Amino acid sequence: MSHIQIITDSMTDIPKDIIEEYNIVVVPLTVNFGDEEYLDSIDISPTEFYRKLDQVNELPKTSQVPPGKFIEVFKKAINEGKEVICINGSSKASGTHQSAIIAKNDLETDKITLIDSLGLCFGAGMLVYEAAKLVNEGFTREEVTERLNKLVSNVDHIFTVDTMENLKKGGRINPMKASIATILNIKPILTVVDGLVEPLDKVRGSKKVIGKMIGIAKERGVDFSNKIVCIAHADNPQRVMELKQEVIEQLNPKELIVTEIGCTIGTHCGKGTLAIFYDKL
Repeated sequence: MSHIQIITDSMTDIPKDIIEEYNIVVVPLTVNFGDEEYLDSIDISPTEFYRKLDQVNELPKTSQVPPGKFIEVFKKAINEGKEVICINGSSKASGTHQSAIIAKNDLETDKITLIDSLGLCFGAGMLVYEAAKLVNEGFTREEVTERLNKLVSNVDHIFTVDTMENLKKGGRINPMKASIATILNIKPILTVVDGLVEPLDKVRGSKKVIGKMIGIAKERGVDFSNKIVCIAHADNPQRVMELKQEVIEQLNPKELIVTEIGCTIGTHCGKGTLAIFYDKL
């Protein structure tokens, strides 16, 4: 049994097989459809979430993990004789990382390391996966932390949304710009810089999106032959298979992970989103 417990939140969208293989503890954010409350990926699956999203006029609300929940999972790990590395989705997008800080301070222990990934979806999940593998290989908490701190600024996010509606309703994009883009069938290519979503490029029509995303990844000058690449989708299984094929043919990564965009991130990016994540260095 490992001497270090990896803990994360549900914004990191780790695939279930990785969670189970490395015994990762995932603390869920909450999604509210009106008066109905669901724990992300526990009370409601991504598939059920996107089906429900199609049936409502107002976007659901997401709520951060409360400090008390982190206190509970931190205590459990420490009582089992373990140290803790807790890696959270971007502190710029949610108060969840701040809740983890409050929990650690409340417990007054030196056995917990907190990492603000400044990433979203598997852009944050990539740090969790790296930490889990290093712990499995026997690295110390200090060694894992050193590696993660270098990785934080090097994980690239390249993603596109199928609809501007969620970004517009969530106040993430100018409503007039969103309306014009929709009328002209312009698909944005977005990234994450210092924990916040930023525009990267755009294309006319969804057919060109995948080629553009791959092109941007190639322009970054990364040698993918020794890299892990993750692709993610929001209820878009057909397009993610097209993206997978292009990533294999064009980038030829050492390892390719496919994951679903969960309820929390899906609330803000909307159904149909496609994403690529990798380490730039």
